[in-house]
Amino acid sequence: MHGEGFFYQAFVYLTAAVVAVPVAKRLGLGSVLGYLIAGMVIGPFGLQLIGEEGQDVMHFAEFGVVMMLFLVGLELEPSLLWRMRGPVLGLGGLQVLGTTVVVAGIAIAVGLDWRVALAVGMTIAMSSTAIVLQTLNEKGLMKTTGGSGSFAVLLFQDIAVIPMLALFPLLAAPGAHAAESHGAGHSTTWVDGLPGWATTLFVLGAVAGIVFLGRFVVRPVFRIIAKVRLRETFTAAALLLVIGIALLMSKVGLSPALGTFVAGVVLATSEYRHELEAEIDPFKGLLLGLFFIAVGASIDFGLIASNPGLIAALVVALIVVKLLVLFVVGRAFKMGLDQNVLFAFALAQGGEFAFVLFSFATQQGVVPDDVAAVLVAVVALTMALTPLLMIFNEKVVQPRFGTKEVEAREADLIDEENRVIIAGFGRFGQIVSRLLAANGVRATMLDVDSDQVDLLRKFGNKVFYGDASRHDLLRAAGAEHAELLILAIDDSAKTVELVGTAKKHFPKLKILARAEGRTDAYDLIDAGVEHIYRELFDSSLRCGVEALRQLGFRAYHAHRSARMFRRHDEQVLRDLAAHRHDQKRFVTLAKQRVDDLERLLQAELTHDEADQANAGWGTETLIEEYGDSAGE
Repeated sequence: MHGEGFFYQAFVYLTAAVVAVPVAKRLGLGSVLGYLIAGMVIGPFGLQLIGEEGQDVMHFAEFGVVMMLFLVGLELEPSLLWRMRGPVLGLGGLQVLGTTVVVAGIAIAVGLDWRVALAVGMTIAMSSTAIVLQTLNEKGLMKTTGGSGSFAVLLFQDIAVIPMLALFPLLAAPGAHAAESHGAGHSTTWVDGLPGWATTLFVLGAVAGIVFLGRFVVRPVFRIIAKVRLRETFTAAALLLVIGIALLMSKVGLSPALGTFVAGVVLATSEYRHELEAEIDPFKGLLLGLFFIAVGASIDFGLIASNPGLIAALVVALIVVKLLVLFVVGRAFKMGLDQNVLFAFALAQGGEFAFVLFSFATQQGVVPDDVAAVLVAVVALTMALTPLLMIFNEKVVQPRFGTKEVEAREADLIDEENRVIIAGFGRFGQIVSRLLAANGVRATMLDVDSDQVDLLRKFGNKVFYGDASRHDLLRAAGAEHAELLILAIDDSAKTVELVGTAKKHFPKLKILARAEGRTDAYDLIDAGVEHIYRELFDSSLRCGVEALRQLGFRAYHAHRSARMFRRHDEQVLRDLAAHRHDQKRFVTLAKQRVDDLERLLQAELTHDEADQANAGWGTETLIEEYGDSAGE
């Protein structure tokens, strides 16, 4: 029966996800709200398809959050964290401090002890990493100012949980923790019964242990496992790592998600980072959806029904307080109005760490059980309301109170046709146009930034205002008769969209496109673009050439190496594009190509050293080399 019960639960959860999420997406509500609604419907207060055993599923589903934070950590190399220290410490630190002070002040004003109020304030300051990142990614807002600011705050919050968990035992009223532990009758963690200061040291020691193991034990172990060359073994090892850290954190009374986040950061510089991401990601996606369903199912509607006025008031108060604090923090960091509003609405909920922190606080005798029960329900409701808040911001707030744009400007009337059209007249486009003009080739320049257009016209440039992704505007610019379309805009998504428009309406037009990096280049290759120019690639090669010359290499060899590097890298770019969605194959091929390039250049160096005729720049060599590079 137990096996049948497990399969029944799995069937119910998967059915709820398969039915609810597509419907929610079709209605424009997003997948997260679909999962949450599904959980409410099948939960104890809905169709009752799941009951008390749902709590067991909740513990299982929390591994979705655990794996998500492990992957977030893998993306954050210590050097990247250091570069992000400004927004992380500034935005994140100010938000957590501000929310803690305000909430604690309100809690003290309504009669709570200062220790309880401080613990509640720190817990309420947390936002939902899982829901916010999922929602922002779905809406394509992660790269906006508000989206990146939200990520910085969430990152600080995830890190801040460590000192919070270490501080909570010190906030326990005298005798409270000892009484609770004694009443329990048995130890469930290694820190049960320890005094507050000892628990704090234990917590910090566990985190330090993860850092040590990650740097000096896990990497050699993965190196041995990788030599077996069996994917399932590596998958098992990746899961073992995550589950083992989660178990260790549970035994010391810490959040498993917190431990795996720290481990992810430690392993972010590992050569096996990409393999770990590829093996964990499928499990993360499924379990994260299960977590959202479990959150919806765990909302205690009985408690809410018994105190509807209090719960509603607390939900509104929590959202309003966090909105105001976040808005003030955003203004302090000079965010634009629309991005500041997005930033505030994205983070105006409680977070999944609140469940962990309140549970830990009650175990330590810091927060009374009745207070924690009410606040857990409030946090769960604010998490469920987050997708609706984001929709409200997108549909109602942003159109009315976002950035006040100048009244929509009509596209300019284009009165010329040239062989070349340049879309985007920033630094990239300007250099291209100047080189063409110096060779007697005129280009029609388009830019969608009206301020940029007005400024450039003051310097005597003839630039037309308009969105080049509109096929009618391209037609007006002479795309039917032009030979080249140069895409010099700095928005990768817009570039791909423009490629599609041009290929559909003007298939004879040859396209040259700017790409920010390899990922954007892959998107352009998929879109059918042959001529792609990555930012910084040429300047990086020139710097490398000069570095070789300064180190004593002959000019001939330095330039020849750069050209060989270019040809090889361009070929590798296109070879890898076909495998970009197969992480395992992609990483293997990438490593192989790097080794191939090193062997190629080393062989060329050996050949040059043996060939004394290459000591200078011969006429034939000059013609061959410069003619070859000109052809590129």
